[in-house]
Formats: sequence, structure tokens, C-alpha cells
Amino acid sequence: MTWFDVPDDAAYGLATLPYGVFSRRGGEPTVGVRIGDSALELAAMAREARHPHADVFAASSLNPLMRLGPAVWRDVRRWVVSLFTDDTRRDTLTAHLVDLGEVDMLLPVEVADYVDFYASESHASNVGRIFRPDSPALPPNWKHLPIGYHGRAGTVVVSGTDVVRPSGQRSPDPSAAPIFGPSTKLDLECEVGFVVGCSSPLGEPVAVGSARDHIFGVVLLNDWSARDIQAWEYVPLGPFLGKSFATSISAWVVPLDAFIDAEVPLPRQDPAVLRYLQGEADDELWGLDLRLEVAINGSVVSAPDYRSMYWSPAQMLAHMTVNGASLRTGDLFASGTVSGDAADTFGSLLELTWNGTERVKLDDGGGRGFLEDGDVVTLTGSAPRPDGSWVTLGEVTGRIRSARE
Repeated sequence: MTWFDVPDDAAYGLATLPYGVFSRRGGEPTVGVRIGDSALELAAMAREARHPHADVFAASSLNPLMRLGPAVWRDVRRWVVSLFTDDTRRDTLTAHLVDLGEVDMLLPVEVADYVDFYASESHASNVGRIFRPDSPALPPNWKHLPIGYHGRAGTVVVSGTDVVRPSGQRSPDPSAAPIFGPSTKLDLECEVGFVVGCSSPLGEPVAVGSARDHIFGVVLLNDWSARDIQAWEYVPLGPFLGKSFATSISAWVVPLDAFIDAEVPLPRQDPAVLRYLQGEADDELWGLDLRLEVAINGSVVSAPDYRSMYWSPAQMLAHMTVNGASLRTGDLFASGTVSGDAADTFGSLLELTWNGTERVKLDDGGGRGFLEDGDVVTLTGSAPRPDGSWVTLGEVTGRIRSARE
């Protein structure tokens, strides 16, 4: 129990305690922890408490904290919990709590590299049926390895950042020359992102069983996609300009340890995967019971369920490094679109509208094939706990702005 006035079942209660970076209006960035609708200035609190890692909380990103490794991450989390459960700390802590309405949220991580995977069997199958109706829905390699592409770290933005409609080459008429202009098939992708805290040496693969030693936390992620630009460019080397204009992440990073009660077994992988993707024990191939929602202009259009994902985050990390590629503090890798089997659990408009041939209905009576200028997309998520409370994954939101001339 906490002395802080927040119900046990409230969003951002004691079970969540995510880390973020914010600044008071006109002030310097600082690392903070969210509880309820308040944020604790960790640097100021740590200095007063003479905490040994007070310096890392004064940084402008979570990278210095993440670099210290999982033992320190757990020690810091225990210390933060104690601040909200030890009544003798009430007066000191209250002095360093800030109402969220008084701060600007900043990108929490200096992103080193960004990799996006394709880990939902339903999503991959739907895309295959849309674009390759006369061929098998899944490519032949899909169940043997976690397919992914290397994205653009420099265009990862924090929730609330506007997204400018991209322009590029498109080929609306295959019998004619391509044209240039704003994307007419701008899409959202409901994804879950994993933030790497600890690096690894070049040339040394990271085993499946070592994933928890490297993954610091979890964010919601929207990998905005210009489907028409993507369709023209992606053969033979995959996504490029249709993806690299913006990727939005939530402002609060939830520590991986917060999801210990949300870990679930993976769906059965058939055929059996190669040895480096198997792990030494079943509990190394964990999935997560995350309940997600997609809203456009406040209208919920989908409720993807992350627990159905085919590939584990630990397998994604192992495959990403099996060739000897190194990890760096601040690396971000994402699940790819989260889609279930039912139409109301699809995580992209590409699937929800079957490439624009149908329209999703909004509460105002309108509908969408793809995103229009002015649309606000919000992804939210949470994980249930055995006691009935929730770990809040938070939200990531972005407004579409018209293409620049």
C-alpha cells in the first residue's frame, strides 16, 4: 500500500512507476517517475536523499541510468517504491512532486538503432492475402526467423509530436510512369517497443535466455506507414521512405520488471525453430498479456491483443544479434503491427479497411479508409495483474499535418 492518494487500481499506480524525461516550463530536463497524474523529480529527490546514482537522474535522457545494468535498475525501482510506501518520507517526497499539467514531456531515450519486426502471424498473413492473393499468405521464411527491417533512429519522436504527411514516389497506375506527391494511403501501426539498456560486444550474439539482462523497458509504438510509397519502393530491399518519416513512442518507459505477472507462454511454434531461437528453458520464451486499443479522433476502432504474437521479444533480440551485431544503450526494437484473428483486433488501417476497399466507422458518423489531415491517432495499453490492478503501458498519440509544399 502507498500513502500517496492514488487508488490501487488506478492508472499509473504503484505497480507501474514508469520512467520518463520532462522539463518544467523553461527549465532543464530531468528524469522522473510517474504516479497518478504527478511526476516525481528524481534528481532533486535523490540529491536530498544522498542516493548514489543521483547524477544519472539529472541527465536529459534515460540512457545513463539504463547503462548501469539490471542490478541497478532493480535497486532503483525498490528505492522508488519505498518512497511511496514509507510514510516518513511523505513531506520530503511531496516537495518534489510536479503536476503533469506543468511539464513538457521529452523523448525519454537517445535512440541508438531502431529495428522493426513482423512478429504477428495474423498481420503477416493479412498483408500476404492483400498484396499476394494468388500466393501463400506467409513467405516461406516467416516461421523460421523473426523478419525485420532496420529503421531510422533519427525520426523516432515522443508522443504528442505532430506527424507531417510524407511525400514520395507512388505508382497508382502500374501501366504508367510513377508520380510524386503526398501519400494518399497514410496508415497507423499499433506496436509494442522494447528499449535496450545494456550493450553487447561486437561479434558476440545475445542468447535468448539473456534478454532480461539487456531489455530495460517497454513502450507503445506507432510505426506510421505510407502504404502507397511503401508498395512502390519495397522490392527488393524492403521498407525505406514509406516508414522512415516518423515513428512515435510513448513518453513513459515501463520497466520490464513491472510485467513479470503479465508474462504468458508463446503460441506453439510449428515447425520447430533453430537451436539459437529455442532457449534453454520454456520461461525464456515469454510473451506478454497486453491489452491494446487504437483510437482515431477519440473513436476506438480496434483492440489488438499482444499475447497472440508468434515471436517472443527474446527471440527478436537473439535473432537481431546472432550474426554478431552489437547492442547499444538506447537501441529500440519493435514487434511490428499487433493483430489478432478477429477483424476488430487488427492493428492497422491496411487490414481494417482491406487496403482502403472498406471504411472503418467513427463515432461522429464518418469513416476512414486511410488517415486524413487533422486526424489524431491514439494507442493505449495495459496489462492485468493477479490482484485485479493494472500495469499501465500508457499512450502514444500523434496528429496528422498536411504535407509540406
